[in-house]
Amino acid sequence: MRKLIICVLLFLLGSGEGSMLRAAKSSATVFLKAMQMNIWMGGSKVEGAVGMIADEVIHSGADVVFLNELSDYKGENFILHMVKVLKQRGYTFYGTETSLSVGILTRYPIEEQQIVCTPGKGSNGAVVRVQLSVAGRKVAAYATHLDYRHYACYMPRGYNGSTWKKMDAPVTDEATVLEMNRKAYREETITDFLQKVQPDIEQGYIVLLGGDFNEPSHLDWQEDTKNLWEHNGAVINWDCSRLLYEGGFKDAYRVVYPNPVTHPGFTFPAGNQAVPVKQLTWAPEADERDRIDFIYYYPTTFITPEKAWVVGPAYSVVKSEINKEKGRDRFLRPKGGWPTDHKAVMVSFKVKSDPNTCEKTTSGKFGKTGSAVFNTKYFEKLSASKIKGKIE
Repeated sequence: MRKLIICVLLFLLGSGEGSMLRAAKSSATVFLKAMQMNIWMGGSKVEGAVGMIADEVIHSGADVVFLNELSDYKGENFILHMVKVLKQRGYTFYGTETSLSVGILTRYPIEEQQIVCTPGKGSNGAVVRVQLSVAGRKVAAYATHLDYRHYACYMPRGYNGSTWKKMDAPVTDEATVLEMNRKAYREETITDFLQKVQPDIEQGYIVLLGGDFNEPSHLDWQEDTKNLWEHNGAVINWDCSRLLYEGGFKDAYRVVYPNPVTHPGFTFPAGNQAVPVKQLTWAPEADERDRIDFIYYYPTTFITPEKAWVVGPAYSVVKSEINKEKGRDRFLRPKGGWPTDHKAVMVSFKVKSDPNTCEKTTSGKFGKTGSAVFNTKYFEKLSASKIKGKIE
């Protein structure tokens, strides 16, 4: 019976008049998981961190991994080294070398890679782009890491974001806080990105942007949070998130969990018990928790964020103490040790396949409808998740 069904599908495919096949393809979806992780100075701050990073890439089941704070590992480019480590563990990932401190690992072959923004004008901000094909659609994935200096979200908490010293009093005036914030030129990097991403948007690509922004989101600093987490009454429309929203992008975590009070999604500072707490905090007498690692996407009719996780320990540093989080964020806890002072963030996107192509979702081999070879397992694989472990 199964062979008969396959033969019918092949007949419809070859005839070009297969309305039933076209209907099946038009409703097919795949799930694309993207994860953003700052690895903390090239994985050098926690003993065994490089192995832990590989563990979490595998454990998460992520298809696209944005990595920040990269540096060479034992004389080898970090991305290339990680590709080798994952291969040794039986997992095929793709990644290419760049001169920047950001990079991308992916289960899908990389078709091209470009450096989009380089550090300049006193900023350490950088952006790299890779192009993939997923479910017959082009994906432009961008990784960024913005300057850590002039960390202005410390000012309402009573700390100077440049010297890291305690001030006489908190500064909560939005204009004053943003004046310091703009000395890091983070918003200039995002403005540059928004200009250079336009061809991808115009061509109908799936566009993802993941990175450590070193700046909170305006969505997390409004009236509902002004008296939480030592915001001390401050309401601040942070530049980078505001610019991205004005440019049409969406914060995937906030789309899944729109309430920052119940789901704050803090990514810094992580309560990593493998290192002394003094190495994790920059404002030791403050509640410095914030969500500064993000995954943005450009909304289309064929991509929807469905699930989101904070990846890492369910603990954060608060006033130099490691405390368990009490919010309702969904955590994917580490398989073993945790390699960094940040938590990662991961989002699962539902992607509608292009009805004009048939794709084998796990091998990275792509074929157009009407080609000589038809993948008979296509429809079975589209409905199956590539997650290898249970996530709670």
